[in-house]
Amino acid sequence: MGGVVLDPIAQELLEKARPEVGYREKGGQHTKFGEWYADRLQDPQYRNAPWCDMFIAWAADKAGVSEYVGQFAWTPSHAAWFIKQGAWSRVPEPGALVFFDWGGGKSYQGIDHVGIVERVEGTKIRTIEANVDKVWLKRKFRDTDKVVGYGLPRVVKEKSPLQGDIRATTQPFAVSPQLNTAVEQPGRSTPLDILGTPQALLAGMVLTTVIVSFRLAGRRRGSHRRGLRALIPWNAPSTPVTIARPSPRADRPAVKDTLDDRLDAFFGAGGKARQKPRDQRTPLRAEAPDKRTARRAEAPAERVPVRAHAGAPPAERRPVRRKPYEKTPAR
Repeated sequence: MGGVVLDPIAQELLEKARPEVGYREKGGQHTKFGEWYADRLQDPQYRNAPWCDMFIAWAADKAGVSEYVGQFAWTPSHAAWFIKQGAWSRVPEPGALVFFDWGGGKSYQGIDHVGIVERVEGTKIRTIEANVDKVWLKRKFRDTDKVVGYGLPRVVKEKSPLQGDIRATTQPFAVSPQLNTAVEQPGRSTPLDILGTPQALLAGMVLTTVIVSFRLAGRRRGSHRRGLRALIPWNAPSTPVTIARPSPRADRPAVKDTLDDRLDAFFGAGGKARQKPRDQRTPLRAEAPDKRTARRAEAPAERVPVRAHAGAPPAERRPVRRKPYEKTPAR
């Protein structure tokens, strides 16, 4: 380990963890570590639960250091246990448990993942982690920007007369990250603590589903458009109200038979159309004479001789009938 002397707890824990590198979970997150943890607590829900922390509990049990490492399946509870024992640190060291928050938070309540520090290399750490890359137990080379803190088993051993009972969590599933940016004291409970529990998340999902269902049902019935008006009763009048409607043709003027009648209606009684006797008025639809026919009747057609083709004898010249309004070509 590059000249670094490990304390006995870290040495024993890493000796049990290293041979498991390369282990892969079975279908449905089933692992031997979850099976071991479920049999230990007599609770089958742990058989198919996220198993990063259950692997550490298994390795600590095999190494005989469970009382200093802790046996947990829920990472926020495991971190809170280290804080309560006074074994929480911001500085990494081999054999420490490293807790991550992928959202970048610094509160133990937002912790998503845990591993074992195998080596510290400058500002980076090499770890052994379970349940990474979806199905694997492998070594990872990590930056520390997502690290919330480190649990130190050796410090727990040093303060063992002050430690409480080591107990396992009853919540194997990861909690969603919280908005807290400072590490809170685990002994002090706040009303916001319940917001991150799986029960609260499930209740929120159920409530959201019910609200969306009612909204969709109301939209199909059209009741959402009525608003408060649907709640106000309508009082009918005591006496019926009769609305008089005029006859469809009562206010319509008589049909005008002639153009002069329409001019009278347009210009009024003083119009010029009133000065003519009724028998001299122009009918509305009188047929106007064809101007072209009249002009043809008044002006007889002229017979204009047509110039014969060049070289044609005079006998082949014949007159051509032209229209009266056409100009005769100049000769």
